[in-house]
Amino acid sequence: MEHRYPRGHLFYRRLDRAFPLAVAAEGAWIVDEDGKRYLDASGGAAVVNLGHGVGGAAEAMAEEARRLGYVNGTQFTHRTAENLAEELAEVLPGDLGYSYFLSSGSEAVEAAVKLARQYWVERGRPGKWKVVARAPSYHGNTLTALSLSGRPHYRRSYGPLLTDFPRIPAPDPWRRADDAAATGEALEEAILAAGPETISAFLFEPIGGTSTGAMMPSAEYHRRVVEICRRHDVLLVADEVLTGMGRTGRWLAAEHYPGLLPDIVTLGKGLNGGSAPLSAVVARPHVVETLARGSGAFQHAQTYCHSPAACAAGLATLRFLREHRLVERSAAMEPRLLGSLARLRSDPRVGDVRGRGLFAAVELVEDRNTQEPFARSALLAERWAERAFAHGLVVWPNVGHVDGERGDLVIVAPPFTITEDEIDQIGLRLAAALEEIV
Repeated sequence: MEHRYPRGHLFYRRLDRAFPLAVAAEGAWIVDEDGKRYLDASGGAAVVNLGHGVGGAAEAMAEEARRLGYVNGTQFTHRTAENLAEELAEVLPGDLGYSYFLSSGSEAVEAAVKLARQYWVERGRPGKWKVVARAPSYHGNTLTALSLSGRPHYRRSYGPLLTDFPRIPAPDPWRRADDAAATGEALEEAILAAGPETISAFLFEPIGGTSTGAMMPSAEYHRRVVEICRRHDVLLVADEVLTGMGRTGRWLAAEHYPGLLPDIVTLGKGLNGGSAPLSAVVARPHVVETLARGSGAFQHAQTYCHSPAACAAGLATLRFLREHRLVERSAAMEPRLLGSLARLRSDPRVGDVRGRGLFAAVELVEDRNTQEPFARSALLAERWAERAFAHGLVVWPNVGHVDGERGDLVIVAPPFTITEDEIDQIGLRLAAALEEIV
């Protein structure tokens, strides 16, 4: 049977193509019903950090589901959530120590924005509600998270449903190292234009995710951002749903930048290793204490917050990361991954290869000297990912980072347990796939 619409009753993610049926996965590999093996070089959607079937999350979830299937967070706490929060506080930097567990990255971003808003209301400053975000960026698919995401194609579809927040250009040090976006001055300009008394928070990815492809602002950029936000009483909210939990070789991508300690952090993806829907909002004491002294509660109701089985998956994932020093391994494998991808530079269409830890991106351009992107009609990123898939390699294409329309990226984010030989295969298979695109 061909697995596609309109056959069967599954509402597929894509309605214009057939899907192979995955039947098994182990380590860095996925197997379909015909026995074809795929090297998962993107960890699905940068989710599978331990590796498929690695880490004991399935067993931990089953045990927790048998012991304590569900309790309502307004009525009970439970040991698994308590332990996960405690052990997260041990590994996260500074005093990031209070975790609120949810079910997806989108929910975590939505909750973080609400938490920032409630913080200012309870501080007696209800005029502070706006959140400054960057373009391009991606923060999720719930309405506020989508409103804050700098992705024009989403706004074309959902624009009437979205809130207009102040927006600044994301730094692009590969193309523009000294403009206002790259230096942080764009943030100050936006805050002053909107009125600092109206700005609640600045939402940002310390290292760019899919929308900018592992783009790394300078240390000076983040130093300036911290100074601006502190001077104008603006909370720093770091979206680390993709980059957190060791993906860039540190527990948080923010740790690559001295002095960058956000007030609120969102986690997802690597927090659960792909085993269960689990995310987190992690706040510093001054944020939580404000609510504790005020209303006494975070006004964010969610049926599955602190879900026992999901927290069990997170706890198993966190303990495996620590026991096997996989965050350190992510950092140590960076040269091997970037070296494997460097072979692609022999193709003149490869403009840049960049990354930290086991998170990397390859950017395609029509002219390497001018950094001019391909026309969007060429569909370079999508075609490259499709050819790689035919070669048994799973990567993640993303587009539009240059001007909202143009820009072709392929994201690589393999499991932390990937072998050196498997990393070499990523570069070889990507090179073979690129040769087939004319």
